Amino acid sequence: MTGGPVTDGPVIETARLILRPTRMEDFPRWAEAMADSSARFIGGPMPPEIAWRGLMTMAGAWTLTGVAMFSLVEKSSGLWMGRIGPWRPHGWPGNEVGWGVHPDAAGKGYALEAAVAALDYAFDVLGWDEVIHCIDPENVPSQKLARKLGSRVLGMTRCPPPYDQIEAEKWGQSRADWAINRTRLSI
Repeated sequence: MTGGPVTDGPVIETARLILRPTRMEDFPRWAEAMADSSARFIGGPMPPEIAWRGLMTMAGAWTLTGVAMFSLVEKSSGLWMGRIGPWRPHGWPGNEVGWGVHPDAAGKGYALEAAVAALDYAFDVLGWDEVIHCIDPENVPSQKLARKLGSRVLGMTRCPPPYDQIEAEKWGQSRADWAINRTRLSI
């Protein structure tokens, strides 16, 4: 699936990545990532038809609210490598900076690089005073990333339906915490 309108919005460049709003061209690799077993922590592996709805939700959030996760694109190849960034659906337990990467991106430091840019954006551009990360208690890689960012467990939480049956760890930090934690990261 290609073609159609491109969602306008901010574009952030890091050393190796481009963070930009979701586009239809992202769908093939988005669907691959959502079909992978690692998607068990973000709603569970799903067929392309359901993954498509998720992509549309993210694009719609950009269009209607101006806030949604960025598509994470590798500069050197142009490949979609994941989604990361600010996210605040109706009924969500806080202003989240969340992430989910394609299996190809695992272990390359892309999630950390993009999360730093996304946190900077959430605090500096959106003006958020605090951010959270809703993390499955068994999702060790996401816990490690949250810890590297300086976030800490704030308690347990539940997200709104259809995720209300899953208890998640609520990690987070304030703008003041990020000002200190950001200086410790070499990105």
